[in-house]
Amino acid sequence: MRLVFAGTPEVALPSLSALLASSHEVVAVVTRPDAPAGRGRTLQASPVAVLAAEHGIEVLKPDRPRDADFLARLSELAPDCCPVVAYGALVPRAALDIPRLGWVNLHFSLLPAWRGAAPVQHAVWHGDDVTGASTFLLEEGLDTGPVLGVVTETVRPTDTSGDLLTRLAESGAGLLVATMDGLAAGALVAAPQPADGVSLAPKITVEDARVDWAQPAVRVDRQIRACTPAPGAWTEHRGERLKLGPVTLLAEDTSLAPGELGIDKNRVRVGTATHAVVLGEVRAQGKKPMGAPDWARGTRPAPGETLG
Repeated sequence: MRLVFAGTPEVALPSLSALLASSHEVVAVVTRPDAPAGRGRTLQASPVAVLAAEHGIEVLKPDRPRDADFLARLSELAPDCCPVVAYGALVPRAALDIPRLGWVNLHFSLLPAWRGAAPVQHAVWHGDDVTGASTFLLEEGLDTGPVLGVVTETVRPTDTSGDLLTRLAESGAGLLVATMDGLAAGALVAAPQPADGVSLAPKITVEDARVDWAQPAVRVDRQIRACTPAPGAWTEHRGERLKLGPVTLLAEDTSLAPGELGIDKNRVRVGTATHAVVLGEVRAQGKKPMGAPDWARGTRPAPGETLG
């Protein structure tokens, strides 16, 4: 089939690479316009645009997918299907109607669970044991289209959202190619999503990532792992932001009040509503990441001092 691939960030690269290696022809990619990045805030092309350019593939960067010039060029390309992975913009009906087999989105959840921008983060935060990826026909609604295929993935106890998303990006790439193969052969029938089991996964903001030490330790652990690497969990110490990496649970340590620091020789404990956790990597404002014991040796917290 002739494909026009739509995607933007690094998580879309395994899918684009898999499609380039498949029997299908990727005739162009659609991605978000170049955006400021780095300390110099210079304009940089998206990871998908870079990979496409390396393969000599036409790159389309519409400001909005409803732009007339983009719609005209998409029609000229005459794709059979438009696979989508984390494109980052809503696709209007005028564009949805162009490929004869529609737009097929790879979404990193088992739909109808976790519809929205942050399905992997919400799966980790809410303690799901199993998640996965789904391919579905894109509609104008939020991740509501009929499902073409699924793949499952176990959520491991120490998974960050970054760990889990990396695995799903790889397994999802195989699912997307299999979906394209099935559509080409006329062997797939899209199944409507069930009305039961719908949950939403809105974008997690920086403020959402602020740790509440008055929550149970299990909840604190999940929140921090869900926000790693982005947007990054954080707390406050002496009025300044302290970024936090994943923590370790201490099931029998109930000696500290919520947010209270316990400084040992080789570890830093923090109290929660249930039992303490051990801080891992931290990053003070204006500093490089470091182990929590090194941070404590530099800041010398007083007995009873707290985070939060």
